[in-house]
Amino acid sequence: MYQLGFIGVGSMGGALARAAATTTSPKQILVSNRTAEKAVALATELGCIAATPETVAGTAKYIFLGVKPKDMAACLESLQPALAGRKGHFVLVSMAAGLDTAAIQTMAGGAYPVIRLCPNTPVGIGKGLVAWCERDTDPDDAPALIAAMAGAGTWDACPESLMDVASVIGGCTPAFTYMFVEALADGAVACGMPRAKAMAYAAAAVEGAAALAQADGRHPGALKDAVCSPGGSTIRGVLALEEGAFRSDAARAVIAAVERTKEMGK
Repeated sequence: MYQLGFIGVGSMGGALARAAATTTSPKQILVSNRTAEKAVALATELGCIAATPETVAGTAKYIFLGVKPKDMAACLESLQPALAGRKGHFVLVSMAAGLDTAAIQTMAGGAYPVIRLCPNTPVGIGKGLVAWCERDTDPDDAPALIAAMAGAGTWDACPESLMDVASVIGGCTPAFTYMFVEALADGAVACGMPRAKAMAYAAAAVEGAAALAQADGRHPGALKDAVCSPGGSTIRGVLALEEGAFRSDAARAVIAAVERTKEMGK
């Protein structure tokens, strides 16, 4: 039996496979994809083994389902014979937004153990956030999976009732952040800084600010106030953001994404 098997190695599946290869022997990792060439390319990159989805379903202990929510039912229906024929213990690992663990079991055709993940793309460089919950698993299933995938970044157990929110605040925030970094760089370019340097400064500043927010423990508002000298440049910029409804827009982006996530699970 192989330790980890990936069905679908697109942006998220590929990122998780790369993280897995940093802490689990590549020879214990299977990768598969609807477009076989993509799986072969990733297997060559990581030194793991390219396989078919049916082989992954029939031989891996942890079966990562890296397919889109709309494609999950068809994918699992095609894998039902391989799953039903299994003798040893295995776990389905879903990262499909909006689909709860009960839905995965129904689509798979059995009350198989399921671990649901809400990861984000920085898992590919070991800086990810992975919310997770489980259904009908053995006590050591989740700890063993987290140990095998420790290279992905931070793992956090989350009630399934909050997983849709977790998938947005963790999984969608990188996209929102990239937009923010790009906008900051645009402003710097408009003021004469070369594009490459502007992007590097903006990304480094955002990274440092996020690290300080995690380490310091104070409310983000207090950290903001500490940067805003009376009559200074920072408070002038903060007021410009407020005129554009920056905080309200960010909150509404999260709400809109959560609503869409719930729609995809119906």
